[in-house]
Amino acid sequence: MPLKPDIAVPEAQDRRVGFALVGIGKLTAEELIPAARTSEHARIAALVSGEADKARGFARALGLGDGDAYTYEQFDELAGRDDVQAVYIVTPNRLHREYATRAARLGKHVLCEKPLGVNAEDARAIVDACREAGVLLMTAYRCQYTPEHWAARDAVQGGTLGEVRLLHSIHAQVEDDPEAWRLKRELAGGGPLPDVGIYSLNTLRFITGQEPEWVFATQHQPEGDPRFREVEASMSALLGFPGGVSATLQTSYAAFKTTSLRAMGEKGSLNMEPAFPYDGLKVQVSSEGGTHEPRFPEYDQFTLEIDHFAQCIRSGDTPWTPGEEGVQDHVVMDALYESARTGQVVRLPTQTRADAFRGTKPKLPQQ
Repeated sequence: MPLKPDIAVPEAQDRRVGFALVGIGKLTAEELIPAARTSEHARIAALVSGEADKARGFARALGLGDGDAYTYEQFDELAGRDDVQAVYIVTPNRLHREYATRAARLGKHVLCEKPLGVNAEDARAIVDACREAGVLLMTAYRCQYTPEHWAARDAVQGGTLGEVRLLHSIHAQVEDDPEAWRLKRELAGGGPLPDVGIYSLNTLRFITGQEPEWVFATQHQPEGDPRFREVEASMSALLGFPGGVSATLQTSYAAFKTTSLRAMGEKGSLNMEPAFPYDGLKVQVSSEGGTHEPRFPEYDQFTLEIDHFAQCIRSGDTPWTPGEEGVQDHVVMDALYESARTGQVVRLPTQTRADAFRGTKPKLPQQ
């Protein structure tokens, strides 16, 4: 029986883009490896970890050999692997720059977890290294590849809500472990802002297609709490977008798990809650015609972003979320930290073009 026209036929394993996963933590084990199983264009060809036994164990579980498992010290040996065309960097933030630039020198395309670095300088260095090496660089902003977030973008930009004036997003969770690397400034670059707050920031920029012109922020770093000796516990910010559009952003490592996104226009409103988890996203659009909650087929967020990058590698197209998109979030985050430190509004360079830092639109699951 022939396949239905809407069913994609995956490529044979040996024809897919081979990825080396760099860093085997919770995200790799619980999300990226399962995502590769449902991918149409990518496959895991190698694994890199700080623990040799761990890398070999995961390699065997995936049907790979011990020769496909590498330690960080062996990373440069990937240069001899023609079947590894790309790396996916899933290390603590401080190591992103090192392994992205090393991968570029090896001639490997780079997919890097957010944030791209620990500050704008770091992120720009990664972009420059990949450009000089002639390899593609993509920032792993999974929320820019989901049909729900694109539905939110369409509602904001398509006139359904009328002129949108107010935006609001919260991403908060409780971080219990004082020794977690995310609470070490040197490794993370900050507290909740570059880890979970970046989802709010990046999605506000994405659904509007515009860049903030100024920011004002405050942060709280409680005394006596061992978790927050080095980084903020919470941050609240106001961002001014073109045309008088105001957005508020709140993020915390000391508040109950909350992920939400709202947009209010003259004729309607948009609500996403939850807005940023790996699954179970909900988008609700209310207007004069009533309330609509679009439904989409099942998919894996990480599969969508990995497949997009694999297709860009094949075509040579610029990824939808290239390195420049990651740099821009760092520019805004650096401004937010400056504002919180000085108590002053910080102005940002004006961008006149919509989606100024984005590339080729991704293919989305059909509604």
